Amino acid sequence: MTPASRRRPAQGNLRSITSMLVAVMFFALMDAVLKTLSPHYPPLQIACLRGLTAMPLVLAYVHWRGAWHRLRGLRWPLHLLRGALGVFMLSMFTFGVKQLPLSATYTIFFIAPLLITMLSVPVLKERVPRAHWWAIAIGFVGVLIALRPSGHDLQTGLATLGGLALIGAALCYAVTAVTGRLLSRTDSLESLVLTMMVFIAVGSGILAAPGWVPVSASHVWLLVALGVTGFAGQLAINDAFRHGQASAVAPFEYTALAWAVGLDWLVWQTLPGIHTWIGAVIIIGSGLYIVRHEQRISQAHANAEHP
Repeated sequence: MTPASRRRPAQGNLRSITSMLVAVMFFALMDAVLKTLSPHYPPLQIACLRGLTAMPLVLAYVHWRGAWHRLRGLRWPLHLLRGALGVFMLSMFTFGVKQLPLSATYTIFFIAPLLITMLSVPVLKERVPRAHWWAIAIGFVGVLIALRPSGHDLQTGLATLGGLALIGAALCYAVTAVTGRLLSRTDSLESLVLTMMVFIAVGSGILAAPGWVPVSASHVWLLVALGVTGFAGQLAINDAFRHGQASAVAPFEYTALAWAVGLDWLVWQTLPGIHTWIGAVIIIGSGLYIVRHEQRISQAHANAEHP
């Protein structure tokens, strides 16, 4: 392998890491907007508004890419599944973020990468090493510590209900991610983004219609921010995984916790408890172990192919 060929992956990784950091920033800001809106509107309505506000930007993006022809011959059953999961994911996430600080929300939601690893075995037919299963089990212990499910909490605590909702949201996200991997083998990126936004907007809107709350004029700018941050984050994260190695990029997703702690302190004047920090260390450590293990395996294969 020549020095120039070694530099190219490194340069791609640097661009991808930068894109991931930008994506995490936008998604953290979007979630802060969701938390701000959550006391005023039902979770399903907020999910609908999330889809509606991003729709003009997504349509403009598809048109700019000249990708309308890539929306033909789609695998609609899998797109419908992703759309339904997206509705439930956003609704449960909104409920969870309403009940818990943003930092605790992210700590629990960090279980999603471990769930994706679990689902990759039956769905994607990938082989998961035994060490990964141990890391997944330890990660779930971290979630239990972050939830701190005391008897009193289980009986009366909305925080525990919010934590359980976030676990449900993480599971929906994991299934959506695995389904997206299957679809990406045949369908375009533009189709995945557009169909998801359409299903979230329409599906959530139909379910939210009976209890729809009129949108306050004072929240218009928050809704604009919701659409812009969500769309920008989506573009940045797609760029992150397009140009670099997933094992090099994925760990930087955990920088979301720093944004969450900062936003909690600046906006809501709260900081995570010690149990949240302990749970976060365990969950993030488990995820980083899996990423690092995969990186070593990939490097070993690359060395064997190009000695």
